[in-house]
Amino acid sequence: MRILQLAQFYPPVIGGEERHVRNLSVELAALGHDVHVACLEMGGAPPQQDAGVHVHALTNVGVKVPALYPTADRPLALPLPDPLVTRALSRLVDEVRPDVVHAHNWIINSYLPLTAARRLPLVYSLHDYSHVCATKRLMFRDEELCSGPAPRKCLECSTDWYGAGRGPAIWSLVRAGRPVRNRVVDLFTPVSRFVGQANQLDQQGVPWQVVPNFVPDSLLSARDLPRDPALPKDNYLFFAGDLSEQKGVDTVLAAYATLDPATRPALVLVGRSAMDLSALPDGAVAHEKWDHERVLSGFGHALAAVLPSRWPDPCPTTVLEAMALGAPLVTTRMGGIADMVTDGRSALVVPPGDVAATGAALTRVVGDPSLREELSAQASVEVRRYLQGTVARQLEEIYGRLVSGVGGAAPGRA
Repeated sequence: MRILQLAQFYPPVIGGEERHVRNLSVELAALGHDVHVACLEMGGAPPQQDAGVHVHALTNVGVKVPALYPTADRPLALPLPDPLVTRALSRLVDEVRPDVVHAHNWIINSYLPLTAARRLPLVYSLHDYSHVCATKRLMFRDEELCSGPAPRKCLECSTDWYGAGRGPAIWSLVRAGRPVRNRVVDLFTPVSRFVGQANQLDQQGVPWQVVPNFVPDSLLSARDLPRDPALPKDNYLFFAGDLSEQKGVDTVLAAYATLDPATRPALVLVGRSAMDLSALPDGAVAHEKWDHERVLSGFGHALAAVLPSRWPDPCPTTVLEAMALGAPLVTTRMGGIADMVTDGRSALVVPPGDVAATGAALTRVVGDPSLREELSAQASVEVRRYLQGTVARQLEEIYGRLVSGVGGAAPGRA
């Protein structure tokens, strides 16, 4: 098949979604497909070129008028057609003649005006809550889990997030574009059941099927990763992700402080700082700007990983990386994590924000080697559903079904 992926960015721009699109494209190319990726031109280094993957950087309004995005570190796809991207996609579709198009994030809105969008099978991956939520996060005013979209609430939240000028406009565009996406997309593929339900796909009566995030198959056998020199020489607990309250870092720190200072291992936090970390408890250290290989080393050598998210993480790859690399895990059931782990078997699951429960779970996992061994062994079994090869073959089957005219999944299929 000739497959066209639509993504905001492609490496060397690095993020979870970019890594997902790149790894998926490489895997599909290895399976023998002709894979093309259309992404936004950044105005700097050209996109990385991988074996078997043809990457096309598209000119866009954002790179020509960067003042439109003063709060972002790069131009972003917006929930409306970018006329330059739409024109470039029209030429690219004519040139590539794909059998199927697979869109990621709001760049889909620049593809929908084309007649090809109604002629070619279209898959739309939902990596977040952007089908119904202007901020994509499903957090009301970035403070508490949102119960779902409502005009007054969404206007207040989007204004708080983007500002009085942009917020209401972006919210209205998300809302106005939803019926168009529902009508044109052949199959929605949310990364977890929670993402599908939170984007109200059942209520909207559209066909959807969960296709999760993934990690490389090789991680299951990568138990001898070099130990990063910044890691403690002795045992340590490990956290990776945004260093924020929403990711549960405040809960981690408070729970860690309840452990016996004489016997507790070190605590290593890695990620972009988004909270005050000036008063860490003794034994805790925070690092910023680690590349992905260093983060994997952190998971691979940890006594245990603690990832107690307080926001509805759609399908966090950090959880999958901890499971694949054998780090016994303490986490929550927020968002897509509920699909990923089994409490007491592949992880210890605690209520979000519960310091006492998190401290008790850390005490158990630190003090019980047999528990750590059991959690690690079962996690390596359960994570197989989230391996790159497994997910790529799942999408390959979806593409083939749509191209052959069999159709998408029934509404609500998970």
